[in-house]
Amino acid sequence: MAEAVLESGVPVTAGWFVVSARDAPWLHNRMRSVCRFGGEGAAHFDELGVALYWLQPGNSMSLYHHEARQEDFLVLAGECVLLIEGEERPLEAWDFVHCPPRTAHTIVATGDEPALVLAVGARKEKGTARYPVDPVAIAHGAGVPNESANAQEVYASFGELVRGPAPDVFRGAGQELPPG
Repeated sequence: MAEAVLESGVPVTAGWFVVSARDAPWLHNRMRSVCRFGGEGAAHFDELGVALYWLQPGNSMSLYHHEARQEDFLVLAGECVLLIEGEERPLEAWDFVHCPPRTAHTIVATGDEPALVLAVGARKEKGTARYPVDPVAIAHGAGVPNESANAQEVYASFGELVRGPAPDVFRGAGQELPPG
């Protein structure tokens, strides 16, 4: 297979590629900063989603949800709390989380420093995310407020995701990540 063509850090043709998280597109709003590595068009990742989340303390990577396929997470830096099936579990750098299909979850950054989380998830059934009402998630600002809430409207309350540069920690080769 040939090497993919990248435009502004995004693969636009099918094939293998290498891209730095410093150069890949990042999206930012008041909830999170996220770098999704799937391409566009023929280069779109149809089977596997891969993303990095840079979370300021108190912010979550997503609303509390579950999906039809598995999702997995690796905390690369910082401290977090995993909200899972109505429970809280503390996480720190190098903790791995596996969520089988339909396991309700999200991750919230805690502590004094931002957190960096690698997310990987199967993408065979688009549109299967569900957002259950959960008091623990609501207490962390990461849940839908009631059964009739529209998750897209709740996401919109954090502001539109705006394309921008990688967070400062990624700028400069060899720069250390905060201790985890």
